[in-house]
Amino acid sequence: MASHKSALKRAHQSEIRRLRNKAVKTKVKSAVKAVRQALEAGQKDEAAKALSQAVPIIGKAAGKGILHPRNASRKISRLSQQVHRLQKA
Repeated sequence: MASHKSALKRAHQSEIRRLRNKAVKTKVKSAVKAVRQALEAGQKDEAAKALSQAVPIIGKAAGKGILHPRNASRKISRLSQQVHRLQKA
């Protein structure tokens, strides 16, 4: 355990950041899950709506450094492909 003032402060800040990062990751997972559920159900409009809500959430997570930018880009790209395939079918 931290024993001096600056180490205690760093430990406290790390805990706050960990909780914030966890909340953002959960939000990303929920948004992706909403898109996938709409895709599985075959609901074109719902999938497109969920995708338009998920893209900024994933982008913000990447901007904050919680997701790697390439990981975020890959998630957005793959979800977009699936939604567009559903709309063409």
